[in-house]
Amino acid sequence: MQIDSIDVQILKLLNKNARIQWKEIGEEIHMTGQAVGNRIKKMEDNGVIQAYSIVIDELKVGLPFTAFVIFYMNAHTHDDLLKFIATRNEISEAHRVSGDACYLLKITVRSQEALNHLLNDLLIYGNYQLYLSIKEVKKHNNASLMEVEKNTTL
Repeated sequence: MQIDSIDVQILKLLNKNARIQWKEIGEEIHMTGQAVGNRIKKMEDNGVIQAYSIVIDELKVGLPFTAFVIFYMNAHTHDDLLKFIATRNEISEAHRVSGDACYLLKITVRSQEALNHLLNDLLIYGNYQLYLSIKEVKKHNNASLMEVEKNTTL
């Protein structure tokens, strides 16, 4: 699907507040709420908009430990590891990466004990390097949306 500058404006507003009403978006970009809704539906149907979510402050909900794990496989098949990742709520992000490692995992847990337990369970599938987050300096990355905006026609 080719998106235009109006779609980008809609995406920016939804990115700031996914609960914004279509009518409010329309007022902002000089369209009717129904026209905005039609564009949003089209972007949903074409997979441009995949989900709506909330951003949680992990510290305020009792998840003070964030770790990044560089993971190295010890077997040729990734299927078992992928099943493990899918079942573990502590793993909030998983990326297959290039280079020496196989995966980069973001883990958020309540305690060092919970982190140790998860890491012990991971050892079945391979080895890892662990990096603990000591301070989050940026939560949102709108870079991809900015790149899309650069590549759209006005």
